[in-house]
Amino acid sequence: MAIKPSRTLTFKCEKCTKPVQVFLQKVSACSHIQPYQGICKCGELKRHATGQKAAVDSYLASPTGDWSHHH
Repeated sequence: MAIKPSRTLTFKCEKCTKPVQVFLQKVSACSHIQPYQGICKCGELKRHATGQKAAVDSYLASPTGDWSHHH
């Protein structure tokens, strides 16, 4: 049985240094990547992902909302 990824993670905002919570995105049911996204109170978008390096890199490098994972 696979370990479920956390639904939320908290990071420090790179713009204002306040805590920003990111939520697990429902992009893919596969185990290659678990993408997260959230918006800080200051309005800064924060994105994070865990999983396969190539999938994570492509997610973080893509324009917001323009990414999907394909097999």
